[in-house]
Amino acid sequence: MQIILGLHQVAVRSTNIFLIIEEEITIVDAGFRGSAKRIARAINNLGRSMEEVGLIIITHNHLDHIGGLPGLREITSAKVAIHRADLSYSEEGLPYSGFLKLLLKIPGVSFFWPLIYAKPDDVDIQLEGGEVFSPLGGMEVIHTPGHTPGSVSLFSPQKKLLIVGDILNSGHRDLWLTPKSVSSDVLQARESVKRLAQLDFDILCCGHGKPIIGGASAVLRDWIKRKGL
Repeated sequence: MQIILGLHQVAVRSTNIFLIIEEEITIVDAGFRGSAKRIARAINNLGRSMEEVGLIIITHNHLDHIGGLPGLREITSAKVAIHRADLSYSEEGLPYSGFLKLLLKIPGVSFFWPLIYAKPDDVDIQLEGGEVFSPLGGMEVIHTPGHTPGSVSLFSPQKKLLIVGDILNSGHRDLWLTPKSVSSDVLQARESVKRLAQLDFDILCCGHGKPIIGGASAVLRDWIKRKGL
């Protein structure tokens, strides 16, 4: 679906991937393993090619957002950016809760959802937060830890648009925090969300669910008030 001119959302197995179609193409998140073909098809359907992809930004290093990255790296020479706090050379240092680490090691589960993750050597740009990339008139990286230590959100003041990864998700005409069982620090996540609510944006795009279009920052502030965060 087109969210605004030049920004498209592609959902693969309920995880959202965002395509910023400008002179150079930017991809935000890579979906599950096997998503690269779906992403390439979506870009081709827009009359563009994978050779035009210059940047891939990953909002957090979880398998439903990073799994398609190896496939993308085979078909594009784009630079990859992810926050340094989510990177590790070993599974023990990965940004998964203890529950998820145990779950993903169960043989039946690990067969369908292998523990795919980006290592430092897989990344061209290790984010700190505060970086500004050129897409969407200037897109600021905001470090929003809580779902994972290195979760980031992307804010375009010019387009009044915010992409938040999994620090928030939308569904059933409402917002929700990702559950404690799959988050590194729920209290930290709440603080990140409250900081995001201080921004001025009309459109909110989440890692799962449909975008909120129109008065989105007011919707978020009202939600925080209702939930007593």
